[in-house]
Amino acid sequence: MEIFQSQLTRKLSKALAAAGFPPAGDVSPATDPRFGDYQSNAALVLGKQRGENPRKIADAIVSRLDVAEICEQPNVAGAGFINFTLKREAVEKKIAEILHDERLGVASATSPRKIVVDFGSPNVAKPMHVGHIRSTFLGDALARIAKFLGHDVIRDNHIGDWGTQFGMVIWGWKNLLDLESLKRDPIAELVRIYKETNERATKDEAVREAARAELVKLQAGDPENYSIWKQCVDLSMQEFSKAYELLDIHYDIVRGESFYNDRLPAVVERLLKSGLAEMSEGAVCVFFRDIPELADKPCIIRKRDGGYNYATTDVATVDYRINDLKANAIWYVVGAPQILHFKQIFAIARREGYAADFHHIAFGSILGADRKLMKTRSGENVPLHDLLEEGMVRAGGIIAEKNPELAESERNEIAKIIGIGAIKYADLSQYRMTDYIFSWDKMLSLHGNTAPYLQNAYVRIRSIFRKAGAVSLREAPALSEPAELNLAKRLCQFAEIVPQVLNDFRPNILA
Repeated sequence: MEIFQSQLTRKLSKALAAAGFPPAGDVSPATDPRFGDYQSNAALVLGKQRGENPRKIADAIVSRLDVAEICEQPNVAGAGFINFTLKREAVEKKIAEILHDERLGVASATSPRKIVVDFGSPNVAKPMHVGHIRSTFLGDALARIAKFLGHDVIRDNHIGDWGTQFGMVIWGWKNLLDLESLKRDPIAELVRIYKETNERATKDEAVREAARAELVKLQAGDPENYSIWKQCVDLSMQEFSKAYELLDIHYDIVRGESFYNDRLPAVVERLLKSGLAEMSEGAVCVFFRDIPELADKPCIIRKRDGGYNYATTDVATVDYRINDLKANAIWYVVGAPQILHFKQIFAIARREGYAADFHHIAFGSILGADRKLMKTRSGENVPLHDLLEEGMVRAGGIIAEKNPELAESERNEIAKIIGIGAIKYADLSQYRMTDYIFSWDKMLSLHGNTAPYLQNAYVRIRSIFRKAGAVSLREAPALSEPAELNLAKRLCQFAEIVPQVLNDFRPNILA
């Protein structure tokens, strides 16, 4: 099935060639419906290139356009825009085709890729919190769309399961752990022992040194410390999995930082041997003297004390994803503060000869009513579990008020769908780089562009279908009312918009 935008683009190309013009401009949905359904700026582009009157060029193009099958006679407006208005019969025919297509007219990618989508990435021994919302929801949405378009997608949860904090966690486990609390709420107990150990370490040099010694033992492969670390990872993953199940999000692989530990020495040696890295004041660094924006920002891949860092791990991650997973595209759904970091990692990868399609899909922050980063009253990150729970409770209250006769089990299930849907949609309907204020009143409203509004509309539409009984969709529907025609035209654009989401990684254009 060929969508209208594609048909018009193809016919425009023929008209340009017939008029003796090179390919130029594009066909896009009209910005103002008063002028039609689609428009092209081809004449304006050519006019600027050739120093000629764009309206005269537009007239020459229009006279050669063969679009009578789907459009009224195209017209020229303004400085030289070519406007197209779809014929009602063409829309009726296209809607019938869409109704018989399980993909609703959305074409599969002509050149499917193997894409690793890196998103979520919570830290072990810490709770998931509001700061994980955007990466998790955005990454999941992009992975779903890419898969629907025919790409081979690998969802990778690159959890934070290694680092200096584990020295304190292990010391706290050995000296402060409450087993009953650990059974009742594992993450809360791990956070408690870490915080208490950290507080003691700031006051007591002996505790600080003891925690450092526990870290060294872990890094050296000490069986006891490795066992404690592994329990921390397993307990954390169990809690993460509960959240992912509630959110209907899944991963294909979980490759945390620890997975790459054995690969880090080889990464540094390889970069040194190739000359891409060099010694600098005791550390091993990669310099980018030929890249102006990075010229004064070297990337440290081995610290003076011989330790490795996130950059070393991320270089090893690129190696693994390309050489082992055979990916030719890697998307990192990580917050905007990491822009510099990923510019450095991508620059290193390209210098090593990797031709994969690298993208850092950055995003803004979620703010509280005070327009500052959303926090609890005590200044800590709002736990994701608490946020989801509150969303379901608030949704349940609204449902109970509007339909008090519903059974509790049914009300709870609907509350989960509405509450979580509201949080997801409120996030995904925003442009990813825009900060937004988290507002329960807005996201749970039955008015405006919200999930509850859409869900309510869906329920009402299904009710209409039930009352109408069996409706034949074999023939093109008669679009006799202007509202019907406008809705049908909008539905036809769905197949045009879905692939565009991946152009700039913007699910919000579907909202």
